[in-house]
Amino acid sequence: MPPDRAPAGEAAGGGAAPPTLVVVGVSHRNAPLAVREALAFPRDALSTALVRLRREAGLSEVMILSTCNRVEVYAAGGLAEAQTIASVLRAHACAGSRVIPMLDQRVGEAAVRHAFRVAASLDSMVLGEPQILGQLKEAYQAAEAAGTLGPVLAGLRQHSLAAAKRVRSQTGIGRHAVSVSHVAVELARKIFGRLDGRRVLLVGAGKMSRLAAGRLVREGARAAVLGRTFARTEELAKFLGGRAAGLEDLRDELAQADIVITSTGAAGLVVTRADVEAARTVRGERPLFLIDIAVPRDVDPAVRGLSGVFLYDLDDLRTVADANLRERQRDAGAAESLLAAEVGSYLDAQRSRRAVPLLVALRERAEEIRRAELQRARGRLGTLTPEQERALDAATTAIVNKLLHTPTVCLKEMARAGQSDQQAVLVRRVLGLG
Repeated sequence: MPPDRAPAGEAAGGGAAPPTLVVVGVSHRNAPLAVREALAFPRDALSTALVRLRREAGLSEVMILSTCNRVEVYAAGGLAEAQTIASVLRAHACAGSRVIPMLDQRVGEAAVRHAFRVAASLDSMVLGEPQILGQLKEAYQAAEAAGTLGPVLAGLRQHSLAAAKRVRSQTGIGRHAVSVSHVAVELARKIFGRLDGRRVLLVGAGKMSRLAAGRLVREGARAAVLGRTFARTEELAKFLGGRAAGLEDLRDELAQADIVITSTGAAGLVVTRADVEAARTVRGERPLFLIDIAVPRDVDPAVRGLSGVFLYDLDDLRTVADANLRERQRDAGAAESLLAAEVGSYLDAQRSRRAVPLLVALRERAEEIRRAELQRARGRLGTLTPEQERALDAATTAIVNKLLHTPTVCLKEMARAGQSDQQAVLVRRVLGLG
């Protein structure tokens, strides 16, 4: 089915063309970071942007999804609205830079399929990542708060988010950690089981180590942070709800820690085999899990030979992450099949609704004729008892219902099959509906 909207005069169900879905924007698939940055909408300016976009593009309803990997506008409308949205977005991008983005424009069924795939994280840079679902919820909530959410987008929100949850719960698309920080936590869980009450020592303050430590703390671990700059170390410790110390306390902290994450950026080794051996004299055989995310490495690889010591460097973590991603890719086929069925059900329901205006017009015309004929019959029959009135009304209503049953079923089937506007016009003429 071509994505272009129906002519303004008649829709497939008769009457004014109901709005369909349009999605216009860019993603990591077709635009570099510079383009996505030029198009991005800050969260605190989203409400104003929604109202302005609705006004400038002449839209009835609109939602903006702006993340680090995509900037997309979802709206009710057709091909003309998609082109107008693209013009407004290009002007928005050019206002802050010289970037003129090449925008994807999807209309109708193509837009619906894309929206469902985005929600299910099948279009994400990291297949199966869970963040997109939360980002979509926030985008819909922002549109609702700004008063730009209407029936088309509200229906899409309900069905696409429900379908995404089914994909995550019924397939393995979201299992198996694929980011370095997630992998680190997954490995720690395999070694220790419950992480509640475990002691995590953060040496340095690299981005990935901060993320991993934050995930461990959220699972109940207690944090300590070592660093050369005390102010920065104290700030990070406060953020993690832990305590700060200097690098001179390394051996004492190693003796207490269960999990050590290093990311210092130092030119040489920070944690030596001698440091770990000294800590083992205090800690005994209690397992020590070392995660070295630094380049160059912070931890002496020789500690791998020590009993009860588990060391994973960045290459180890990425090897696990790549293996997990392959597992997700194997599950992608099942996820795509499940989502295709969900999209099909949604589109069938949308097509069926296109028959509603014609069915309403047919029912109203039949009821008008029935009442007119009843009035004429009463004039010939004279005064009727209440029982006779009810019997006459019931008999004529039953005749109308039986006559309309087959046309009603046929019109709904035609709508689900994507009947053309010409068919709708012909049906109206045959039924005398103007």
